[in-house]
Amino acid sequence: MTDRIKRVYVPMTETGFYILYCLQDEMHGYNIGQKVKQMTGGEVTISPGTMYGTLSKMEKDGLIRFVREEDKRKLYVITELGWEVLNIELHRIERLYQNSKGGYSYGG
Repeated sequence: MTDRIKRVYVPMTETGFYILYCLQDEMHGYNIGQKVKQMTGGEVTISPGTMYGTLSKMEKDGLIRFVREEDKRKLYVITELGWEVLNIELHRIERLYQNSKGGYSYGG
């Protein structure tokens, strides 16, 4: 993994994380949007512009790859580099969660 990839993707945006996470299975943009909406109880929605801009950028950077076209929709899947980035982010999120369980309470 290059320093540029780390600099661009770590830490990830929430939408970037969900897109990469969903692409553990082959999916197209609309599918990803529906899955993210379901996973988050509707709290996170990804606009088409953000979705397709992010997919294009991730494909160009080698985090995902185009698999095939189905009914005029492009299906993508995560690559080995994408797995590396996703695992770094998952460990970062897990560390944040573990550290937040330390009992600190806001006295505001």
